Parts: sequence; C-alpha cells; structure tokens
Amino acid sequence: MSVLNKRNAVFGWAVWEIGKRAAKMKAKSSVRHQDNGSRRPNARAVAAMLAAAGGTVWFWRRRRSGDDEPS
Repeated sequence: MSVLNKRNAVFGWAVWEIGKRAAKMKAKSSVRHQDNGSRRPNARAVAAMLAAAGGTVWFWRRRRSGDDEPS
C-alpha cells in the first residue's frame, strides 16, 4: 500500500482546510478581545519604530563618515 493515495490526500486536504478555518477564527477572536475601540498605536510599537529609525540614522552616519578615510 502506498503512503500517498487518494484517501490520504483527501484526508490531508480536509485537515488542512479545517485547520486554516480554526486558525482564522482564533486570530479574529484574539483581535476582537484586544481592540478596545481606540486607534492609538501601542507604546511598544512606537518605541520599536523609534529605535529602528535611530539605528538606521546611526548606521548611515557611521558608514558615511567611514567613506572619507583612505584605504
């Protein structure tokens, strides 16, 4: 008996579809519980964006100042 046959393929497809549906429902319910009606961004997200922007500026300045030095 082959491992990959029609019965196993249909069973795998059904499990995949049910799993996707369950994951979508779980994601929707968790977002619904976290949303309290405000549209303000999360403080951690703002801090992460500022840190990323600061790191990018630091990297650009450091690279730009390193280009003037002779090799």
